[in-house]
Amino acid sequence: MSDRKIKRENVVIGPEGTPLTLADLPKPDTVRWVIRRKAEVVAAVRGGLLTLEGACSRYGLSSEEFLAWQRSIESHGISGLRTTRIQQYR
Repeated sequence: MSDRKIKRENVVIGPEGTPLTLADLPKPDTVRWVIRRKAEVVAAVRGGLLTLEGACSRYGLSSEEFLAWQRSIESHGISGLRTTRIQQYR
């Protein structure tokens, strides 16, 4: 066995099935929230990469807004995050 220490970064599986790390998440100053970015933040919280409080603080979200994203994904999949379709999914 090797004496090398391998540093493992926390990784979760993102909404597109690819590995997602903190470095891959949207930037904290994100203003334009497209479906993929919302889904990445939800996946990060679900996978333990961020806490709910940490995500809300990092992105200036209310817990209600985040939880609405999460409920939309649970009920309608990622397409439920489309703001133009929100009336259809209610």
